[in-house]
Amino acid sequence: MPRQFIDLSVALEAEIASDPDVMLPQIEYMSHGETAQQVMDFFPGLQKSDLPGGEGWALEKLCIYTHNGTHLDAPYHHHSTMDGGKPAMTIDEVPLEWCFNPGVKLDFRHFDDGYLVTPDDVDAELDRIGHKLQPLDIVVVNTSAAAHYGKPDYLAKGCGMGRAATLHLLEQGVRLTGTDAWSWDAPFSTTAKRYAQTGDASLIWEGHRASMDIGYCHIEKLTNLDQLPGTGFTISCFPFKIKAASAGFTRAVAIIED
Repeated sequence: MPRQFIDLSVALEAEIASDPDVMLPQIEYMSHGETAQQVMDFFPGLQKSDLPGGEGWALEKLCIYTHNGTHLDAPYHHHSTMDGGKPAMTIDEVPLEWCFNPGVKLDFRHFDDGYLVTPDDVDAELDRIGHKLQPLDIVVVNTSAAAHYGKPDYLAKGCGMGRAATLHLLEQGVRLTGTDAWSWDAPFSTTAKRYAQTGDASLIWEGHRASMDIGYCHIEKLTNLDQLPGTGFTISCFPFKIKAASAGFTRAVAIIED
């Protein structure tokens, strides 16, 4: 049966506004001409003229964080504990069965930047698309942020998933979620204002911290969610396996069976 594949991942790219300055990735590109000596060093006596076109191999050197690009957060990123006090899972411990399941898209592009999504908002959108959540559904949130990826205002764009909305999904058996914004939570710039007004530290990272009660993963910096229907597709998002890490890069893909 023919399949349609929709790439939900951004390319890892340097020198764009994708993360806070302290976390921006760096990529050193080495061309075929620049690496000819590397090849020659492996084979004593080999001359550059012996290589096809005098070329070595293309190579890239990365200086990156595990949270650059489209990535999957493990519960360990959110806190050292999950599920009410158990040690939180690192990315190499995340169950693979969480990472390949039917997808559900919640379209929240109409919400203002910094708006905190509520359980009622989630239920209203599920009613609109005619879906009842099933255990292990992968729920992705389409915000207004994707259209600003790579632009100076990206980190301040999109609505956020509050603690109550996140727990509302988790209590129905969801264990993996995603967003096209920089964070599952509201932008830090918005949260900083709320904290300054209230002094309530529980507002900081409240969606992430829901994992302390019910462990879950989420994907950040997704793209092309606007190309997805509300339901009727499968998401594949297996994370790169990094020992004891808080996140892993993922080539998230939506698969639609025709």
